[in-house]
Amino acid sequence: MKSILLKTQTIAFVLFGFMLVFAQKSMKLPVDAVFYMEINGKQLNQKINWQKLNPLLHELSKKSKEKSSWNDYSKTGIKYDATQYHYASFNDSIQTYTTHFIVDNKEKFQEFINSTKKKGLEISKKKNYSFVDIDDNIFVAWNNDRAVLSMVNYTKPYKDIWADAAVDSVATVADSAAVVVDSAYVIEPEKPFNYKEEIINLKDEIKYLKDNIKENNKEITRIQKDIKYLEKNHKYPKENVDTQHSDGEAEVYPKEEEYAEAEVDTAYQKELDSMNIENFKIVKKIAEDRFDQYFSSNLELEVPKAMLNFRDPNSDAFVYTDYGRMVNDGIYGKMMKQFQFGQFFRNAYDSNSYYNLYFDKDKVKLVNNYQHKNSEIQKTISSVYKGRKNKKLAELINEKSIGYYVMNVNGAKSFDMMYSLLQDTGDGEYKKEMELMMETMKIVLDEEAITKIAPGNGIFVLNELKSKKVEYTDYEYDDDYNEKEVKKTKDVAVPNFTFAFATENEGYWNRVFNVMATNKHWSKKFSKIGSFYSFKDEKGGGYMDQLYMTVKDGIVYLTSSTDNVNPQNQSDVSKQWAKDSSKYPLSGRLDMQKLLIGLEKEFKTPSERKTLDLFRKNVGEVYFKTEVKGESLETELDYNIKNSSENSLMYFFDLFDEIFKIKDSEKNPQIL
Repeated sequence: MKSILLKTQTIAFVLFGFMLVFAQKSMKLPVDAVFYMEINGKQLNQKINWQKLNPLLHELSKKSKEKSSWNDYSKTGIKYDATQYHYASFNDSIQTYTTHFIVDNKEKFQEFINSTKKKGLEISKKKNYSFVDIDDNIFVAWNNDRAVLSMVNYTKPYKDIWADAAVDSVATVADSAAVVVDSAYVIEPEKPFNYKEEIINLKDEIKYLKDNIKENNKEITRIQKDIKYLEKNHKYPKENVDTQHSDGEAEVYPKEEEYAEAEVDTAYQKELDSMNIENFKIVKKIAEDRFDQYFSSNLELEVPKAMLNFRDPNSDAFVYTDYGRMVNDGIYGKMMKQFQFGQFFRNAYDSNSYYNLYFDKDKVKLVNNYQHKNSEIQKTISSVYKGRKNKKLAELINEKSIGYYVMNVNGAKSFDMMYSLLQDTGDGEYKKEMELMMETMKIVLDEEAITKIAPGNGIFVLNELKSKKVEYTDYEYDDDYNEKEVKKTKDVAVPNFTFAFATENEGYWNRVFNVMATNKHWSKKFSKIGSFYSFKDEKGGGYMDQLYMTVKDGIVYLTSSTDNVNPQNQSDVSKQWAKDSSKYPLSGRLDMQKLLIGLEKEFKTPSERKTLDLFRKNVGEVYFKTEVKGESLETELDYNIKNSSENSLMYFFDLFDEIFKIKDSEKNPQIL
């Protein structure tokens, strides 16, 4: 008996221990979250120079209506070297953005909150946390070591016109023929004027105008007068039949029937305030419910593993986006449901994207992994990005160019991708028709012949931007508003470029260019010069003077200069670019500094010139590449910085600081 009692006590203690451990579970990420982000505070905090950042944040706080008295943003009580969690969700009526962070000094944090919240607002105390609204739709809650910021927007749900359209579409289509025929013969008799109906219509119009009260008070006042006159006289005054264009003259409306605008303002302002209060109660309740849920948990956020598939713990920030739900669950998705091929676009958008962001010493690096939710469609998409190399196109890359974009994809597989996206787009009575149409497309379209015309290798090289004077027509007006055409000139940037792509059917493209040069309509602008076909606008008022086309050694060229079709002299750097361009399905680079030099004459005013000089000194070079990695498409984008900032994170703050200085110098000109 004693043994049984001892075992019972032991089991009870064990169960009690388990109850304590599992009494509070982790808070799960909302199921409707379409955005999730982790900020690696441990790394980012080491890269922030607070001595530079503090003055900038303080300057930004001056711009707000509620001026903050806080000066040192490095000491807000927030633990900056801890991980922060951000997520967002939305539906037709509620949009939320939430941030979770750790507090390492509760007193300091509360001081910071007191400096940012609206004056007079009291902090609310709950059982296990405190909270306050720092704006109409922004709330902050905290306890000893955790804090949550929640921004909530609420829109009153309205009748779904797209859903109604779907329900009514069958009846509408069935009756449409009869309606069209009848409408040609039946003329609806004019109804006698009904002042009661007119009053109802005018009141409905007021309701609509309330959405823009300040701008429409005058119009509301006029309609109020119309209502009073109709209630008394049962008709409009003869002098005021067209009320939409009347000004409500004093002789038409007796003075005692006029409404003072101030009274109207007061009446509608009260109603507007009432609506705002009701809206505030709703968003506050939503925020409180989420705070209750979080602070009743073990203060850990449980995130589905699928969202973290491509997270790199060494990145400074990680972002997940459900692009499919962002597009397909909104009004755009509902609209697409009404079209027969709307599901095709829904299939195309149905994907997830993952981003890892790195602020390195000399560059910003962003790595994106794209993954379609349908694994079979993803395999088909990946097959498109496994094309053949083409070294001839890579020879067009040169170090002096502003930038280039190279594509090496499998053109034949793009047909398979289109077929996979078309699958399951028809349902019910249209399913068989869709399947038949797809089979017909495969028979009619000779995929092999089409892909020989353009297999999938192409390049665009922007060599330079040249300045050109062009003439344009402007209009001037005299004192009597008589219009006069004036011919003016301006400097524009003209691109010197080469667009080229591989082909296995040179004869086809030669026939295309030959038709352009010999057709009686097109030949006015197209001509043949040696081995080149030329397009020239006789007026010469456009951005391009002349374009040249030719086919040479399996490459089709479209260029602004015949010299561009020759292989370029390549340095060691450009040879590496050329090598990369053949290696990756998609790749490219853009020298922002050279681009701005070419656009120099587009900046006219002193302010624009100062900003241009600032960017010319600081902007760097963008480089990207895309390839298939596992079950995703991975794109890496690098932005190399060109200034003396400590790292690429502070580079942006330094740049913003310089822009603020330029703006301030314009506001406060020097006194000579």
